Amino acid sequence: MSLNPWKIRVKRLIRITRASSKLATRVALRKAHSAFSSQDNSKVISTREINTALDVAQELGSMRGVMAKFGQMLSYVSSPLPSELRNEFSMLQDRAPIMSNQLVEQIILSELGDTPERLFETWDPNPIASASIGQVHRAITKDGVAIALKIQFPQVAQTLTADLANLKLIAKSFKVLYPAMDTNSIVDEISDRIVEELDYLQEAKNQSLFHTFYRDHPYVSIPKVIEKFSTSRVLATELSTGKRFSDFLSSDQKEKDLAGETIFRFVFRSLYQLKTFNGDPHPGNYLFNGQGKVTFLDFGLVKHFNQSDISLFAEMIKAMVISQSASQFKTAITDAGLLGANCDLSDAEIYKHFLPFYDAVQEQQPFTFTESYTSQLFTHMFSQRTPIAKFLQVSPPFVIIQRINLGLYSVLSTLNATADFRNIAEELWPFTQGPPSTSIGIDERKWLDEKDRQCR
Repeated sequence: MSLNPWKIRVKRLIRITRASSKLATRVALRKAHSAFSSQDNSKVISTREINTALDVAQELGSMRGVMAKFGQMLSYVSSPLPSELRNEFSMLQDRAPIMSNQLVEQIILSELGDTPERLFETWDPNPIASASIGQVHRAITKDGVAIALKIQFPQVAQTLTADLANLKLIAKSFKVLYPAMDTNSIVDEISDRIVEELDYLQEAKNQSLFHTFYRDHPYVSIPKVIEKFSTSRVLATELSTGKRFSDFLSSDQKEKDLAGETIFRFVFRSLYQLKTFNGDPHPGNYLFNGQGKVTFLDFGLVKHFNQSDISLFAEMIKAMVISQSASQFKTAITDAGLLGANCDLSDAEIYKHFLPFYDAVQEQQPFTFTESYTSQLFTHMFSQRTPIAKFLQVSPPFVIIQRINLGLYSVLSTLNATADFRNIAEELWPFTQGPPSTSIGIDERKWLDEKDRQCR
């Protein structure tokens, strides 16, 4: 059924405005259990069943797509938002309406050419997870492979398109707060990445890239894509197991420290060696198997960088952390497009403003990510009281990478992860290439050496 794009956009804007005025609209969602969990066989229980594409537009359109992702992020980032407000936003991870079995069967028939009962040896009609633009089912293939099948909601592209159009209107308010910032470029970058999420073939390509690179890694696991059952609207991967984030939080601190180290290594090794950043560090995208072993899920929002981008990141770190030179740092961030050329603040003032973002790697000593630290960092990032605010800009390469500060740091602070992140970072930075500094580092070095040997 075709829906009028303009009507969708207006309806979405009304809903967004209404939600903003109330700060946190309680939405009709049901908790999506972490996908691929073998410890319990919980199913997503719906408060409402979606039978048609029109239902998707009406029900999921209320807070799905862009606004769902924004609210979902606010539910777990360590921000200064009141706990009750964060709890309201956490509802975006709850009570997810699910597609009826009939609608799921129609989509699979259209995409894969047959019904799920005939395609698979075993098919679970009950979804095990509901993502922002689709839901996940379990199945066993005819040749005995357990898989997770992510199925995209119909018409979700139109609700996303409506949100993206409205983002340009919302961005105008940020222009008032940050006059030097090119908000249109920021919106364009966000839009490009989100639109890519609609194409499951692109996500499959991203996930395969990570899977190939991290094959046989002793601590990082990426589920293999099953191409036979993957299309632009259906994504099939190996079924992974492990503890969900909420369950893993009851582990002892040593286990959480090891997991935090693996997540930190995964993000920055991917950035500097693979030149790719998985831009959705969300608690639901991890499965934990103890002793530092982590499975990473969901590669829809991925940013690919060129060598010039990586060099910019490196110059900033070298100036801030290695040389600790205020003048070099100002030059680096100006070249990176983060600071307007008309900024008249002293080098020392600029250096001092950005210093908190590098606290974890500033010194060779243990550092603990805490809720307090990341909350203060969140406040500092968006503060209008700092003299530098009116000169700040965000160039396209840095739009998605800011999720490191908002997402990754919040995940690590929830784990209360402690490590000597400076020494670990020196293993990962291409301009230092330090020796292994932990037991995980030693095992990872052996893995890297074996990769190099196989490539010769």
